[in-house]
Amino acid sequence: MRTDAVSESATSPTPARRVVFIVARLLVAALLIAALAVTFAGSWADWTSAGYPDLGTLVTNFWSYFTVESNAIAAVVLLVGVVILARGNPTDPNWYAVLRGCAVVFMTVTGIVYNLLLRGVAVSGAAEDPHPWTNEVLHVVGPIYLVLDWLLAPGRRPLEWKRLAIILSLPLVWVVYTLVRGPLVYDQVRVQASWYPYPFLNPALSPNGYLSVTFYVILIAVVFGAVGALVIWISRRGQRTTSV
Repeated sequence: MRTDAVSESATSPTPARRVVFIVARLLVAALLIAALAVTFAGSWADWTSAGYPDLGTLVTNFWSYFTVESNAIAAVVLLVGVVILARGNPTDPNWYAVLRGCAVVFMTVTGIVYNLLLRGVAVSGAAEDPHPWTNEVLHVVGPIYLVLDWLLAPGRRPLEWKRLAIILSLPLVWVVYTLVRGPLVYDQVRVQASWYPYPFLNPALSPNGYLSVTFYVILIAVVFGAVGALVIWISRRGQRTTSV
């Protein structure tokens, strides 16, 4: 005999509800992909017109933004979710539940950090952002939808608390990668000796150097942990146990 915890939101979703979220996921995924594509195209045009010699590094820089990575992950998660809903699965597969939870956390923190610390800053890899709407899609529309999808879409499976370690692993790897790579990369766009995706991670731009960077890293880690715990708690809220 095996006991499985099943979220109430995952049980017996109506066909109409499935259709609504299939369409919503398709539309939002398409919007995220379009925003990423337009942002990259704008950055590429800026780089080539300026004649920067090392385009490979600039492309790597573009994909080193946590915003870009989290939105790409979110788009993939939504598209996979469309397939899962279309197949009529009553609950998400366990692997997808974890991946979906990660996407919700990453996008939520992306929205929080941008709107508190980076609003008005071009987050594209170009010197200026020629398409401001992309920032709103990547930092506002996407995060809000991922949260609503987690709260309302059918199929959500309760996550075990130990999954919090998986949720926090990618941000931890990203921070280490960013801080190690930063001083090794020349910023061709701003003509600086180092390159960091966000100003608050650059010790040269922080009031107290690495002390300020450490403060922001700890603060963001706390936010990730709190949002991750909240996402897991929501998934477990109202769960019921069935014997199989």
